[in-house]
Amino acid sequence: MTDNAMTETGQNRIWVLADDRPGNVNQAVGVAEAMACPFKRIDISYGGAARLPNFIRRASLLGVTPRSREKLQAPWPDLVIAAGRRTAPVARWIKRQSGGKTRICQIMRPDGGEREFDLIAVPAHDGVRPAENVLEIPGAPHRISETRLVLEGKAWQGKFQGMPRPLIALIVGGSTKKTRFTAAMARDVTETAINAARYNGGSLLVTTSRRTGRENEALIAELLEKANVPFHLHGWNSTEDNPYFGFLALADILIVTGDSVSMCCEACAALGGVYIYAPDGIAAPRHRRLHQNLFDRGFARPLAVGELPVNDVPSVTRLEAFRHPSLQPARLVAQRCLELIGERG
Repeated sequence: MTDNAMTETGQNRIWVLADDRPGNVNQAVGVAEAMACPFKRIDISYGGAARLPNFIRRASLLGVTPRSREKLQAPWPDLVIAAGRRTAPVARWIKRQSGGKTRICQIMRPDGGEREFDLIAVPAHDGVRPAENVLEIPGAPHRISETRLVLEGKAWQGKFQGMPRPLIALIVGGSTKKTRFTAAMARDVTETAINAARYNGGSLLVTTSRRTGRENEALIAELLEKANVPFHLHGWNSTEDNPYFGFLALADILIVTGDSVSMCCEACAALGGVYIYAPDGIAAPRHRRLHQNLFDRGFARPLAVGELPVNDVPSVTRLEAFRHPSLQPARLVAQRCLELIGERG
């Protein structure tokens, strides 16, 4: 199902509100795709008033640009799926325009008007108070289904054919508004991955993000060039096709930095053994709660940084390609959304 599928035909009409934050969009679209129903994506852009708290914006289009407002016209949908604080007032406004007939599913806390939402899907690590319309899920919804992994694996297997296994994917994030990804961290996680590949006779598949920073990217590239282990590096500014989904599909072991909820959850959708790199300073408290939740449920393991060696072999080199279920929180939300539509008969 594509994210621009129109819904003019079919019994149930579904809108996905997509704002300018890719993480929010992926969560909302991921739920819609998991429903396996046609849906319409409506891109929402904002002005300065969108920064106001939701107890001021309430159920309104305050802060929504005129061009985006033009897209919000009757006939109103049966269901609205939205993610993130800024979309919540828009979803509430649509429900009121429909006379209450439109059901609304909000991913993450709406920060106001909670009783108006038919479903609020929140990750378990957010610690939201239980309520009849609250669904607690293990992590953040995403778009990485098992079927997509199979297709991506077939598409990319030729590119990495012949690279010694295990294939170890290193997925590097970077700094956030609240945390800083330092050069020391970039060196630490890269050298850890290199040592693991060298000890296990494997190869590295490395990708960076826009938050990694040019200096850190240069450092990572330099370390890989000097490491004398087979590797494929896809930098953020590369013009080549992005192999990220191929990495997820083909890696036997994945190392992911713990600064991003989305990256951690997408890695846990893959079937390779997932290790989260989360030293002090890289992750906000709620991210650390996510990590622990994933550890407790068996989706991932902590990357043991700074532990003493066992039999002269550093523990971080003895990474295992352990198996775990594919983390699919979008499917849980999608099932509840289908129930909401079914209740309308």
